[in-house]
Amino acid sequence: MRDQILSDFLKTLASDASPGGGATAALHVAQAAALVGKASPDGREAGALSMHALRLAEKEAHAAAILGRARRLPPGEARDSAVAEARRRACEPAAEVIRAAAAVLDLADRVPPDPLVATDLTAVAETARAAATTAGVSIEIHSGAVAGPEVAAVCEHADRLTAAAREVVVPA
Repeated sequence: MRDQILSDFLKTLASDASPGGGATAALHVAQAAALVGKASPDGREAGALSMHALRLAEKEAHAAAILGRARRLPPGEARDSAVAEARRRACEPAAEVIRAAAAVLDLADRVPPDPLVATDLTAVAETARAAATTAGVSIEIHSGAVAGPEVAAVCEHADRLTAAAREVVVPA
């Protein structure tokens, strides 16, 4: 996935063999970190976060594949156990995606206000929000529990960052 041409990835995403929403959430974080990297004094940290998010996308795709294999087992106790374990393990990369989304917003806070990067920072905020929300729903689906306050915190942080970007462009 890391080295796939974007058009090929989109075709894969539209197929039945798709890595799914969890991998897409991680890719949102990778994109957000890349945008922060171009405007941030912490470009190296943003680059490392972007690479981490790409690895999370691969972990998400792997977790989805394991869950798919478990669901195809013959009905019975072994299948039920395999599905339960796969669902539990699928929550791990999703939780990491939420933490990475929060980290990318923290990096974005360090970018000095500038109308030339306001659109980029808004994209950072909104893709981080999408990543955290999607990962949170994944956790809820796989665990049956609410993802927790981390998703709400990312959404609130994204709101603040988007509002700050708007103020730089159109001062109140």
